[in-house]
Amino acid sequence: MNNSAAEKANAYDKSGLVKTEVEKALSVLKGFRVKFPFAENLRSIEWLDPDKLFKLNPDEVGEFFRLLEANFQLLGNSNLGSSNIYRNARLQIKDFRNLLRITVDSRKSLAQKVDAPWEKIGGLGQDKQLAEKIIYCFNYENGAVLPIFSNRHLRHFVNRVADTSIEQAKYYSLGQEYEGNTTELIRAKNSLPLTKSWGTLYFTLFLYQTYPPPDTEPRTQETERKNTTVTDDQLDMQGFVKLLGELQRKGKITGEEFRENRELWKQQQPNDRDLLVWRLRQLLSTETKKPHSQRNSPLQKPRRL
Repeated sequence: MNNSAAEKANAYDKSGLVKTEVEKALSVLKGFRVKFPFAENLRSIEWLDPDKLFKLNPDEVGEFFRLLEANFQLLGNSNLGSSNIYRNARLQIKDFRNLLRITVDSRKSLAQKVDAPWEKIGGLGQDKQLAEKIIYCFNYENGAVLPIFSNRHLRHFVNRVADTSIEQAKYYSLGQEYEGNTTELIRAKNSLPLTKSWGTLYFTLFLYQTYPPPDTEPRTQETERKNTTVTDDQLDMQGFVKLLGELQRKGKITGEEFRENRELWKQQQPNDRDLLVWRLRQLLSTETKKPHSQRNSPLQKPRRL
């Protein structure tokens, strides 16, 4: 952890109020795990009642998802969202059970759990925030996963507290990036005796309260953000341009496609940018079989011949 972050950690929560709130939140999480002991008893996944996911007549979100979201009230990240997601989980309960098995499998890496086929269930595979919440709740005690459900936020925190900076184009899947950024933050956390003793939820609150990402800060701080030497958008853009440059050097995109994708990245929202980066990485990892004139940009409509 860099010196500036270490100083802020030493001054954090002197009153102990945050620690008290964290203990209450962990009590809620432990209660959730008692009701759904999937990690302790793999067979209990088979007994999961569809009504626990979503009730019918009248429609109502089930206990599993209601209690799951209650675990994140302290982070201000508790949101049930569209009921279609939970209805889909009920309708595809066999797929959902398989995903739960992957979630609690200690032999699977964090990347493998995030990259599991959550997209089989409509709404779970878009930004994977709900999937990552499920993963956290069933793996929090191993100290290797954080309740941070955005690669963009993870990159922001790594670039603020770690001794080294990272680039957006470093990994080849969303799960690998999620695991890589998480690992960097855990490493930074464990580099100091003080923060090494902190739980992952407490450490996450420290990060959000000390280094709030731009999309979580109040509008009144907008001017201060603009005066920052290097913003998160600038860091992400640098990594994206580097990825485009590597694609062009390897003959996988043309100069025109370089410019088109750069402009497309500027116009998109953070989650859409992550998807664009992932698709370009997939292109980078494939063999070049066609010349430029016969190949389409990964996100452009096919050209008419």
